[in-house]
Amino acid sequence: MEPVCTHLDQVKIMDTDIQVCEECVKAGDTWVHLRLCLVCGKVGCCDDSKNRHATGHFKGTGHPLIRSIEPGETWAWCFVDEVELETEEEEERT
Repeated sequence: MEPVCTHLDQVKIMDTDIQVCEECVKAGDTWVHLRLCLVCGKVGCCDDSKNRHATGHFKGTGHPLIRSIEPGETWAWCFVDEVELETEEEEERT
């Protein structure tokens, strides 16, 4: 049986104009890739980044859904159900 996400009803935000990890900027650090919380819109750095702010946001808030906001990347992730999701952009191409 294929894993499913049981948190899609929590999606409130799908896009952002923010193109920095604000916590890394405040700390004077850099990041590798950016992730958007689909519940509240917070942008954080990925787990390949030194500070892992996106995962830290999930651990601190319980907001389960993020998506990549990197150019050319169209995936989302549910931390709780540990499943990758298709975004609308990806569904439109199939």
